[in-house]
Amino acid sequence: MTTLNNLFCLLAFAPPAQPGQKPAPIWVTLAPIIFMVVIMYWIMIRPQQKETKRREQMIKALKKGDRIVTSSGIVAIVVSIKEKSVTIRSDETKLEVLKSSVTDVTERSGEAAAEVSKS
Repeated sequence: MTTLNNLFCLLAFAPPAQPGQKPAPIWVTLAPIIFMVVIMYWIMIRPQQKETKRREQMIKALKKGDRIVTSSGIVAIVVSIKEKSVTIRSDETKLEVLKSSVTDVTERSGEAAAEVSKS
């Protein structure tokens, strides 16, 4: 916010035009600011929105038998799915974790069966 305030101060206190000169059009002054805002959107905001959308789709597509990785590094298989949580099995341990902690699906339950039938 302070950077934006500084830019507005620079615009407000721009040096006056010399006698006999026309002042620069306002679009000449605002064009670099608008350009910077567009660049910031493409560099910072858009990739984050795409990643959020990808994660939401991944979590909605979770099925029983999927092999997942949680944010804490646990590699497990999905046993059951509830509204906000997932019950997983890792080796002989059964855990219940939030859906938001699932970071990756390494193997879908249907993919393992498809690979076996191809061989």
